[in-house]
Amino acid sequence: MERGVYMSLYQDRQIKGFLLFLTLFALLFVGTATVLTIYQVNDAEVLWLKHDEAVSSSLLEQGVPKEVVAVAFTNTDISDDGRSLLAAAGLGKQSESSMRPYFNQFQRSAFCAMLCTVLFFLFVLAIGIFIFFWKRKRLYQQVDRILLNYINGDYSCHLPQNYEGAIYQVFSSIEQLATMLQSKNETERKAKEFLKDTISDISHQLKTPLAALTMYQEIIESEPENAETVKQFAAKMGISLKRMEQLILSMLKITRLDTGNIIFEKKSCRVSELIAHSVNDLTTRAKSESKQIQIDGDGEQQLICDMEWTGEAIGNIVKNALDHTQAGGIVRITWERTPAMFRIFISDNGNGIVPEDIYHIFKRFYRSKHSLDTQGIGLGLPLAKSIIEGQNGVISVQSEVGKGTLFTLSFLTDL
Repeated sequence: MERGVYMSLYQDRQIKGFLLFLTLFALLFVGTATVLTIYQVNDAEVLWLKHDEAVSSSLLEQGVPKEVVAVAFTNTDISDDGRSLLAAAGLGKQSESSMRPYFNQFQRSAFCAMLCTVLFFLFVLAIGIFIFFWKRKRLYQQVDRILLNYINGDYSCHLPQNYEGAIYQVFSSIEQLATMLQSKNETERKAKEFLKDTISDISHQLKTPLAALTMYQEIIESEPENAETVKQFAAKMGISLKRMEQLILSMLKITRLDTGNIIFEKKSCRVSELIAHSVNDLTTRAKSESKQIQIDGDGEQQLICDMEWTGEAIGNIVKNALDHTQAGGIVRITWERTPAMFRIFISDNGNGIVPEDIYHIFKRFYRSKHSLDTQGIGLGLPLAKSIIEGQNGVISVQSEVGKGTLFTLSFLTDL
């Protein structure tokens, strides 16, 4: 684990740069120290040679034979008399530097070179450390500004993540958290807008039946003795109440579907049973309106779906077809299986849908100006669409004015 931490630190771009600087600094320091040492050795050799030349010249001037001088400079033995002589002359170990001019010169030059070198490298090291912490501070200031924007709900800027290293891994985690918070805020905003729109839609759609109920109640109240009038408007009140009930139930279903509160219980069912269940309550209506519902398909075919909800979707489409089909009209339901899809076709020979309406029929409460006299509240097709798409299906429509409409419900085949 510690190795991973060290590797993560090394991958940090700024730390990597600082470590590279320290490496180059160390190499430069060692190289300079080596060159300086060689230079000092050479300088010491030159000074020592000058010292020997000066001593030999002085001895020769004093009449000391050359052979004796030469032997003296090659001698490596140290005697007590020799040491005592130097001490007596003030040239011993504890002597003043001024008494040894060549050594004094070498000492000054070596000290100056060493001091200048150390000061230079300390200056370079200080600049490198300053630049590293200055860049680090700029990075922290940038992150602080971005985090402050996140706190204020502004996610337009992003933390730097295009480099490796421990600190950038932290930035990446913060970015993931910010993305989650942004998504959550967006979901909450959409939920609030959805709730607002839903309440607005329901209140708007309830205005008409409520106004009608108020008017019917006033009429009944003003003519309590007129049994025919009471009966007539009581029936109208029943229709309005039924319309309100249908509206509220449909809106609740759509709302539950849109918010994901409904979990479809998919299981294999026979398509013939699904269709029969879907149109069970509509056959009586079709018969009373002199219309037909024809079912044609392989009765043994199986489809994996939620039978109750899928049946409601099919029933809403069939009801819509009956609403827009004249007496003597036919609503036909067929199905087919392909290697990739299972399709249910619901067609009619009714009025058809005009081109400008076909892209809006799945919108809530949408009523075409060409069908204001038909039944319905404009929620059947949107509810059917939500149910089909909630099961990963697709609903599509084709229509031709005066010839009829074809709805196609497509489901992926379970391979």
